[in-house]
Amino acid sequence: MTIFTHRKMRCDAIYQARQAGEIDRLASAQHGISGLALMRRAGCAAFKQIVARYQRIKHMVVVCGAGNNGGDGYVVALCARRIGMAVTVVASAKPSTADAVSAWREYRAHGGVVREQSVGAAFATADLLVDGLFGTGLRRAPQGAHAELIERMNKADCPVVSLDMPSGLHSDTGLAFAPCVTATLTITFVGLKLGALTGQGRSQVGELVVEDLGIPAAARRAVSPVARILPPPTLAKRPREIHKGEAGHVLVVGGARGMLGATLLAGEAALRGGSGLVSIAGSEAHLDWHALRCPELMSRDALQVCPQRLAAWADAVVLGNGLGQSQWSEQVFARFIDCGLPLVVDADALTWLARSPRRCATWVLTPHVGEAARLLASTPAEIQADRWQAAHAIAQKFGGVCVLKGAGTLVVCAAEQSEQADPGGATWLCQQGNAGMASAGMGDVLAGLIGALLGQRMELCEAAGAAVWLHANAADRAANELGERSLLARDVIAHLAPLMRALESA
Repeated sequence: MTIFTHRKMRCDAIYQARQAGEIDRLASAQHGISGLALMRRAGCAAFKQIVARYQRIKHMVVVCGAGNNGGDGYVVALCARRIGMAVTVVASAKPSTADAVSAWREYRAHGGVVREQSVGAAFATADLLVDGLFGTGLRRAPQGAHAELIERMNKADCPVVSLDMPSGLHSDTGLAFAPCVTATLTITFVGLKLGALTGQGRSQVGELVVEDLGIPAAARRAVSPVARILPPPTLAKRPREIHKGEAGHVLVVGGARGMLGATLLAGEAALRGGSGLVSIAGSEAHLDWHALRCPELMSRDALQVCPQRLAAWADAVVLGNGLGQSQWSEQVFARFIDCGLPLVVDADALTWLARSPRRCATWVLTPHVGEAARLLASTPAEIQADRWQAAHAIAQKFGGVCVLKGAGTLVVCAAEQSEQADPGGATWLCQQGNAGMASAGMGDVLAGLIGALLGQRMELCEAAGAAVWLHANAADRAANELGERSLLARDVIAHLAPLMRALESA
């Protein structure tokens, strides 16, 4: 869960460490807020958040590194001493920056004691641990004494509060090194950090709180974020006189032998997404089978559909769901990949695209990590190590929009799709969704939903972002009702209608 503690601040901007550091620099250079002043604000704000949640602390242990994150920790410890709380500071090394040294001296001047590594007893009696080892500065796996301290924090039988970022988590990518602090609460400063919201970061940060430290808005406006939180879509009410032909006709292409369900899920999702008509173009052997489950769906033989005439009756195409990797699949892929209509390329079609790369400005690519690795001739581990970079690389290489699925799904619009000045295009991150979505058919539902919105003539970026938001929020509603472990793709479809109705009436 993400909590924004300063409602006047624009809360959707997401930064990497370099951008957050530049905001700090501008606050000092242009607004007279020194680095030490920001450190004091950070430590005091963190302490207020801690005591607001944990009122029965008798003994706090603060683990401080050598850099400014350690300096934040010394300020937290000083705040604790000032109200008479028992506090133990454990330092991995002596302070190495001027501001951290100042914070350390101030803590010592008020009677504070700093301990070295042999701190087993202190950890055993702690009611709460504060992690001030690394913050946003870590770029490699912790080693030696640092690794030992992280392992001790993870084994402790009490809450762990991380300052800015859990130590061991890459703040720019969401890659969790080994070891990495698993925080109960993370209090991040200045603004949201990308690594806390995507990849493994979602599992490491616990509850996430943002403290803006009172930095003037002008300093924030001067620094472009690397992404923004994906907002809820705007769904206009339909005019009463609309007919089904004006609500979009989506063609879902796929459904090889044994994979009929994939096209069925995509087709049903397209209908629930508001499509006036949905047709399935699949194997000749499956004609009309979809209607046994969903009578609103129509069927066609994929090899009998003429791509050159598609524009006369279809508004958008969803390609790849249950397509397979057979000779028939290759024929179908070649037949539809250059159809000229707004196109969603999903599942097996992404594998065929990786073998036959091309660029198009009017498609949405929806890879999971494995498919992204094939598109970039990479490995899943390399994709997960920097999901933001991978999504941008796919959008740059193939054009259109890339939706990189997973924890903290990223929607990246190639430069030609973005109205923003950023030459890299617009980037959105979805903070909703849950672990129950790691089950068969979830991607098919998303693909069908994107196709539905494209068929209703939404712009490419808008349709991709809106569908991702709807898909994740419907999944969260379903998980709240049914639990994550038992969540099915069709449960998500069932929760689309009330969600979309609520957005229309908002």
